[in-house]
Amino acid sequence: MIERLLPDDVSCAATREETVPDGTLFPEEEALMARSVAKRRNDFATARACARRAMAGLGLPPVAVLHGHRGKPLWPEGIVGSLTHCNGYRAAALAREQDVLSLGIDAEPHAPLPEGVRELVTLPAERERIGPQAEEGSGALHWDRVLFSAKESVFKTWYPVTGVELDFVEADLTMQQENDPGGGGTPGAARGTFTARLLLTDPALPTTLRGRWRIEDGVIATAVLVRPNWREDGGA
Repeated sequence: MIERLLPDDVSCAATREETVPDGTLFPEEEALMARSVAKRRNDFATARACARRAMAGLGLPPVAVLHGHRGKPLWPEGIVGSLTHCNGYRAAALAREQDVLSLGIDAEPHAPLPEGVRELVTLPAERERIGPQAEEGSGALHWDRVLFSAKESVFKTWYPVTGVELDFVEADLTMQQENDPGGGGTPGAARGTFTARLLLTDPALPTTLRGRWRIEDGVIATAVLVRPNWREDGGA
């Protein structure tokens, strides 16, 4: 599903599996997970397995993927990428930095946000915009969770370039749903785009980021990508 949100020069890999065989992790990765609970270890391992498949798609040998501050994946030199995992879905997306400045992906269960979370992660203007959408024939589409996932993809795109943490209320998102769900007959499928106006700015990135979202089989996937020549193109 992630691969449908990104261009062909991004190598994507995903799985619905919750676990991977023993021996999947490199020793350095095993050391990072030595004291982790089983769920955390499984999330880490399945995402790394996807990362290695995405590396192969770029013609790269498999290497360990460690992490820095706030879990930022540490990619091989010349590579940018993003990882995501939720119950029932894990994915990785990688590209060469000559082609892509930064990218972010996220996956979430297609369900409402827990009580009280919506108000913490959205702006009043965003809640006003998604309110009418939810009432205009969108059925059981959970806009609050789609918006949350889109913000996660925005932040994963922002942080590796700026090194500055972006708060949920420092990006104002507008969501759009496409008329053709493009789900291939999949029940509950939907897709669309979004625009993120950054309220915290940095000269390394445009002030507006654009992304895509998709829902299939109970999972929301979102993605944002910025090209190195974004200044010439007038934006992301």
